[in-house]
Amino acid sequence: MRWLFAAIFLVISIHHVSPTVVRGGAVLPAAAFLSPAYYHKSCPNLESIIDQKMRAWLKRDYTMAASIIRLHFHDCAVRGCDASVLLNHPGSERAAEASKTLRGFSLIDEIKAEVEKQCPKTVSCADILTAAARDATVLAGGPFWEVPFGRRDGRISLAREANSVPQGHENITQLLGLFDKLGLTFVDLVVLSGSHTIGRCSCHAIKQRLYNFTGSGMADPSMNANYVNVLKKQCRSDGSYVNLDFWTPRKFDTAYYRNLEKKMGLLSTDQLLHSDMRTGSVASLMGSQPELFTTQFAASMVKLGNANVLTRKEGEVRFKCSSLNSY
Repeated sequence: MRWLFAAIFLVISIHHVSPTVVRGGAVLPAAAFLSPAYYHKSCPNLESIIDQKMRAWLKRDYTMAASIIRLHFHDCAVRGCDASVLLNHPGSERAAEASKTLRGFSLIDEIKAEVEKQCPKTVSCADILTAAARDATVLAGGPFWEVPFGRRDGRISLAREANSVPQGHENITQLLGLFDKLGLTFVDLVVLSGSHTIGRCSCHAIKQRLYNFTGSGMADPSMNANYVNVLKKQCRSDGSYVNLDFWTPRKFDTAYYRNLEKKMGLLSTDQLLHSDMRTGSVASLMGSQPELFTTQFAASMVKLGNANVLTRKEGEVRFKCSSLNSY
């Protein structure tokens, strides 16, 4: 019965969209103007370019897959998926304290430069980042999905707004509130958190959980004691990194959810997904149904990539992802 209810929730999560008013009084989601065929004529080699660049980078540094997925989320979490996180100027999202551990900017710039050579002034940075996140997932062993294209790049990027992106210490209510603003549900929260099956985290981000949880001078009691001891040995300095998934950090799988059952969620936000009654049953379901997880992950990533997008005459197509166009 629990599986049936969860399956119903999954269907609901796929079809939840936020509307916008368009010409003629009709109400359509902005994402309705996106299409996988958007660049078929204007830039037919786009996806091949992105795939080739991603493969080359990941061959040198496999950790870049998780970094690109994270960069995409940070972009979409602020003002929607408009490449605002890529803008590099004083006071931008990229310059914020919350963004200092983000990586992958050079990779996106490299992809953009090649795309500009073949299809000048055509493809937005927002579309490139969204497709790169899909390819990063696939190359890490995760599912494939068709990316609908047609996003425009935003012109506003503010450091203070980057603070709204989760940093790993929020409660479930706060996370659900953020996801709701993006048109995403509690199912999407649990499923997209599953991207932590790959990637790393700085020891600085978990220091309080290991040594002084809520000012107690002790480790977070929701963590497995043996896991705490291992992490303390790995975290010799705040600048060190540890894997988000202790067991299979290079494999895109459901071990992340099984770790939560063992009290081995690295971030407190991870562990809370298992213990909170609003998300716990879905987290358990994802851990026991790998095929369901990959299917729903693809669907939730499409929803994330469509969040509050700019289309048609909104925004611009940047010629360089790090700076606004000059007019």
